[in-house]
Amino acid sequence: MSEESLENRSNYSGITGKRVLITGATSGLGLAMAQALVKEGAKVLITGRDQDKIDQAVSSVQSLSGQCAGVLIDVRDEQSIEAGVIQMEKLLGGIDVLINNAGIGMQTVNPNFLTDPKPFWEISSSGFRDLIDTNLTGYFLVAKVVVPYFIKTGGGRIINIGVSEGTKKRKGFIPYGPSRAGTDSLSHIMAQDLMEYGVTVNQLQPGGATETGMVPEDSRAKLTIPFLRPEVMAESVLFLCADESNGLNDVEIIAKDFQEWKKNWLKQARG
Repeated sequence: MSEESLENRSNYSGITGKRVLITGATSGLGLAMAQALVKEGAKVLITGRDQDKIDQAVSSVQSLSGQCAGVLIDVRDEQSIEAGVIQMEKLLGGIDVLINNAGIGMQTVNPNFLTDPKPFWEISSSGFRDLIDTNLTGYFLVAKVVVPYFIKTGGGRIINIGVSEGTKKRKGFIPYGPSRAGTDSLSHIMAQDLMEYGVTVNQLQPGGATETGMVPEDSRAKLTIPFLRPEVMAESVLFLCADESNGLNDVEIIAKDFQEWKKNWLKQARG
């Protein structure tokens, strides 16, 4: 396909039938990405730690074009992940794309983190460990289980969901900032490690605060900053799962700026 025809397309190719595992997909960014992919005909596995929420999420997308199933997976538990991937093979026939999205936010260690940030020495050790175990170690553990499937089949894609640079450095944002700085480094190294196996690893982030459960409603009401809708992720995640992004590796895309990024990418592709 020429770059000109690519640029003029309103839909991406190769998504129909693609088997996508999304961690933490019962709400927020994960659910928005699941909805976008199922609408385009993908086969999506929604995962989470609450069966009722999984059932509700699956029900919300069942009227769309593709196929959707739900499985309990705790990204902190390797056995849970292994069981979930086995279930995906049974339900959807395999896996083509892993979207690492599961995470918990600063409210788990400080409910008022936006209006009353706490210095790092006031954060509990248990809270620090739990957040790192979920947000950073969870990405590692899920990829560790999935990658052998990719290598066996000769290819696959990993999309790691990240955050803005400012979030990684913001006052009062330990341990959330370090957890996402860690996933940034993890993504770059994964991409290099997997290059020879035909597996690509890219990062996607919304580009600002989003309307998800990461920000408590009472804190959000006191803020004047604009919030992005979770659906901001839709087109960029479709692109990263589609044939048009074949071979793209070790890049970070900011969803709210995707159109500008794509325009520049097309210019570079033309040389």
